[in-house]
Amino acid sequence: MTDLYDIPLRTLDGEDITLGAFRSRVLLVVNVASRCGLTPQYAGLERLQKQYEGRGFTVLGFPCNQFAGQEPGSPEEIRAFCSVNYGVTFPLFERIEVNGPGRHPLYAELTRTADADGGAGDIQWNFEKFLVSPEGEVLGRYRPGTEPEGEELVAAIEARLPV
Repeated sequence: MTDLYDIPLRTLDGEDITLGAFRSRVLLVVNVASRCGLTPQYAGLERLQKQYEGRGFTVLGFPCNQFAGQEPGSPEEIRAFCSVNYGVTFPLFERIEVNGPGRHPLYAELTRTADADGGAGDIQWNFEKFLVSPEGEVLGRYRPGTEPEGEELVAAIEARLPV
């Protein structure tokens, strides 16, 4: 198993980075899309970011175009959409694949984690969420229908934040 903190990533601005830049923070890793019925979840993700960022929490958004072509934009278009429509301040990364032979190494690791019903493997749709501890351990997997501010997810976030 690969250390999540060592996996190479690229920001939406084209900068090379790893999750190591977020070491010691509770992370919510989400595959996002701008043209999806679940796109309004950006608002809840941003509210979580604002509410908990000062306590060691960060949302990380990974645009993905694998589900019905719902994230076709350029990096500039993705950033503009997220900023104008949802005021997104959390980090966004370059568009990646989360399933199939081109699956990004980050998602190769994340998808090993089972959800509450015991299902692991492929991402079901846009806005699937993974909660990662400050030590880099995947704490939970939340399917797309789980609202960012849903009771179960918020409780899990709060349980891992520093007092």
